[in-house]
Amino acid sequence: MEDLKKFLTGKVLMLESDTVPPETEKVLSRIRREKTDRAVIFISSGTSSIIAGSEKTLAAIRTYINENEPSAELVCVGCTGPSNYEPLVAIQLPGRNKLFFRNITEEKVEPLLNGVFHNDINKDDLVGQHGSTGFELWPGITFFNETDFFAHQKRVILGNCGCYDPENIEEYIARGGYRSYVKVIRHYTYEEVCDIIERSGLRGRSGGGYPTGLKWKQALNTTSASRYLVCNAKESDPGAFTDRTILESDPHRLIEGVAIASYAIGASTAIVFFRRGSELALKRLQKAIDSAGDYGLLGHNIFSSGYKLEIMIRKEPGAFVCGEETALLSTLEGKRGMPQLKPPYPTTSGLFGKPTVINNVETLMNVPVIMQNGPEWYRSIGTEKSSGTKVFAVAGKGRMSGVVEVEMGTSFRTILEDIADGIKDGKKLKGIQVGGSSGSFITPENLDMTVDYEILKENGMGMGAGGFVIIDDDTCIVDLVRYYMEFMRNESCGKCIPCREGTGRMLEILQNVIRKPSDDDSGTTLERFKGVMQLETIASVMKDTSLCGLGQTAPNPFLSALKNFREEFEEHIFDRKCRANVCRGLRTFTIDVDKCTGCTVCASKCPVNAIYGTRLQPFFIVEEKCTGCGICYDVCKFSAITVK
Repeated sequence: MEDLKKFLTGKVLMLESDTVPPETEKVLSRIRREKTDRAVIFISSGTSSIIAGSEKTLAAIRTYINENEPSAELVCVGCTGPSNYEPLVAIQLPGRNKLFFRNITEEKVEPLLNGVFHNDINKDDLVGQHGSTGFELWPGITFFNETDFFAHQKRVILGNCGCYDPENIEEYIARGGYRSYVKVIRHYTYEEVCDIIERSGLRGRSGGGYPTGLKWKQALNTTSASRYLVCNAKESDPGAFTDRTILESDPHRLIEGVAIASYAIGASTAIVFFRRGSELALKRLQKAIDSAGDYGLLGHNIFSSGYKLEIMIRKEPGAFVCGEETALLSTLEGKRGMPQLKPPYPTTSGLFGKPTVINNVETLMNVPVIMQNGPEWYRSIGTEKSSGTKVFAVAGKGRMSGVVEVEMGTSFRTILEDIADGIKDGKKLKGIQVGGSSGSFITPENLDMTVDYEILKENGMGMGAGGFVIIDDDTCIVDLVRYYMEFMRNESCGKCIPCREGTGRMLEILQNVIRKPSDDDSGTTLERFKGVMQLETIASVMKDTSLCGLGQTAPNPFLSALKNFREEFEEHIFDRKCRANVCRGLRTFTIDVDKCTGCTVCASKCPVNAIYGTRLQPFFIVEEKCTGCGICYDVCKFSAITVK
């Protein structure tokens, strides 16, 4: 192991050049498993894989190898992207392309491996094959990257995900890892690195899309004895899981991006601000930092460049508002995580009053590939004002879900219909919620809108951190907006009155809208309508006067929903009806006396004793007592209960 470590450490320097000696390439190729003399079995090992049962699948594969194929190698890799395929297993036989199989639970392991090792492949769970020049093709099997889920993607950031063991630095180095970093610290000045990033057109991927190179220059040009680089890995938007997937699947590229960014601004200390609860990602990131230190990539006088760098991890306290950059810095200083007025901006006075650059995970993942391929290459991807790619966490009611990466300029229709394969269960699309808890809705009429900062801004929307929630017609928009507002109310720090009081008042009005009024007179209906009209005024005040981005963007889901789904709000207010039958407070349950057998199941299960009757005779529901929970509807075996 030590000999290999010394060899690879030397090769990091050698990889600065464009040509690699043949004998070195042979070693690197072997580590990359491009040519192997034994069978290799790969299994995904991210959070989504574990939820799907990959740990049991892993144990079953180990048992099979011990009993049948002791020479085979087993490798745990990161998430490839599609959550629907988990647990995902890939098998590579010597000299042949790698085969990918989806949904391999423990009971499928033995028949699957028996079939592959004896050239009798069951194609029911087969996704496709993957390989390069020199490998024998499997006839009649589609290539993995030509399937619908991958064919419309442009995988720059996710290029390594699912391809190597994320806990093995040697595999990352063999794939060209840390090459850009070593080249930068030995041959470029701080200013040159900032210039390259600025020319590439890279923009921050956390929301507003501020030019990354310009931000770095602002920190570099601020006179100070020390500076800090902070990677914001606190991903807490409902429906977003891109950062976690990246950290679990390719932590070394993030470390390389953090290291290059730190060098570019002249920082000797970098901090990864980490989300609580993502223990697997934390473990892999910490191991990546430790391994980089062991290989001399961190520490003092790195590779005789005169540059020193320390990277540390700090866990966030659990509050959503701590993702706001000034609240984040307060937390790192040991203070309560509350936003501060700007200016001064962190680039001039940040952590402990020193110039500080804060970039999120996705932004920093772009940096190594830009330094490797050049700014012109990166500019050639995407649109004129939005270079590169964007990573989304596709969730909700699509047929496919998972982490995807598309070129800037790709339409939302492509993501929905081609990558996510449309809406499942034959339902109709109601909209797509983009931008997390403070995002906006894209309606079916606007699906041809493209992923572009400027175009979204022109339409009053933001890119957000990567949430992409598909909503079908079984979803109540009013209830969904209420959920987001409740989330924002609970996460408000309470420092400024517009956010603290505004989110509470908006939630109160929305809660009144989704339940029946206690009084049925017309005046009550008018009051409910006036309440909704107040929401627009409250939202406007919050956007103009709130201290930080949380309060300023909290009304966005409501404003977007009211603009695009106004008729649903009017139905809730005037007709007291929820077309999706989601709002329990508006549902009315009745019992069909011709179908009811008097079995008493519904009455025994009702939590508020709202169902009365005599056994073997039709029962009835007291509407005044009914809370609309729907338990009676679920337990009735004779379809005697209807809901309106």
